Amino acid sequence: MSFWVFGYGSLMWRPDFPFEESQTALLHGWHRAMCILSTHYRGTPGQPGLVLGLTRGGSCRGIAFRVAEGREAEVQGILHRRELISDVYTPRFAPVRLGDGRRVPAYIFVARPEHPQYAGRLDAAARAALIRQGHGHGGSSRDYLASTLEQLAGMGLGGGELARLLRLVDGKDQTRR
Repeated sequence: MSFWVFGYGSLMWRPDFPFEESQTALLHGWHRAMCILSTHYRGTPGQPGLVLGLTRGGSCRGIAFRVAEGREAEVQGILHRRELISDVYTPRFAPVRLGDGRRVPAYIFVARPEHPQYAGRLDAAARAALIRQGHGHGGSSRDYLASTLEQLAGMGLGGGELARLLRLVDGKDQTRR
């Protein structure tokens, strides 16, 4: 059986693991949201930024990466070192529909609402403030959001709420303050 990894944020544009194939994919039952306080990659403990997590409901388009047979444990190790620094995500498998129509199980990382870094209940103004202030080892939270939106646009997808949030971060949307 093939091992697939579903990317919905930075994994789409910077997977950092070896893969054999990538395709657009649709995940049902989860949606991407700027809902995780980043205290390492896109912020610090004193000035956290905000990054994406998968939360219940809706659906999410992203990219699925097929890992070569025999490299599953290696790739899981890479992903766990990257994504599970503070255990704010739970890794699991969920079915995705690939761009070519196949349905495959994919390894996903979902946000843990009970974790102290979960920020999914904040309003747009509070989220924008965190994104503005967040700078960490991986760069700024604002650039992370912008890069995700660029990737989505390259896939022919609109940014919806994420695009509105970036406009608010950049001071271009006065209606959501």
